[in-house]
Amino acid sequence: LGTGGAVKNAEKYIDGTFLVMNSDIISSLDISKMVDFHKKRKATATISLWPVENVSEFGVVKIEKNNEIKDFIEKPKPEEAPSNLINAGVYVLEPEILDYIETDRLVSMEKEIFPQIIRDKKLFLGFKFDGYWIDVGRISSYVNANIMMLKQRKINLLVGDNVENKGRINLSSIGNNVSIGEDARVESSVVYDNVRIGKNVMIKNSVIGENVEIGEGAKIIDSAVGDDEKIEANAEIINLRVWNKPVPEGYPDKQVGNVIENQ
Repeated sequence: LGTGGAVKNAEKYIDGTFLVMNSDIISSLDISKMVDFHKKRKATATISLWPVENVSEFGVVKIEKNNEIKDFIEKPKPEEAPSNLINAGVYVLEPEILDYIETDRLVSMEKEIFPQIIRDKKLFLGFKFDGYWIDVGRISSYVNANIMMLKQRKINLLVGDNVENKGRINLSSIGNNVSIGEDARVESSVVYDNVRIGKNVMIKNSVIGENVEIGEGAKIIDSAVGDDEKIEANAEIINLRVWNKPVPEGYPDKQVGNVIENQ
């Protein structure tokens, strides 16, 4: 149903100003300040905004000095970008927004509803904030978010219950019931529950799902391994996503920059 359809499904529970939040965002946004800003200006919609350096990878907003949003420009050339501000994934909305959303079809808030609000000359505001903003929908960003949280706690690892560690762990989060073999290294990674890591394994900048078995000597770098996977001995997994399909020993010895998954 898209982002709009999901909001429309909640219509019967909405009787006033409401929030919509993307679940794959971690940020320092002060939501109470954003809501106060929205209500004080009596806006129809307010979205959070975050500055980026690489504007050509995002859709940026055209915004006036009074914080009114006038347009969205999708992946502009740097020299043509009206700003460096992108949609940061948190919205404060009034119930009238629901009237814009059709039922029984996919509707995008970002590509359909927000542009229509602008065309109808409704008061549509942008709320800028400082601190941090991380889109954890990307593997590297998800790992970086975990590292950032560890650093904020002034610790270099978070270890669950019943963990047998014979290797080295640094700046990583380790779940429950995990075993790490001799001379194995886990660096800047997230390892979920019930994982078996063999001897001399190298895991770096990666996410390992639940119930995964990793054979001796394997290398997993800049990758994500889904639940219930088995990585055979000496496999090299680099910049790869592995979902619901085994990586066999020696076929191939090295996987770089692809996706292995069941269709």
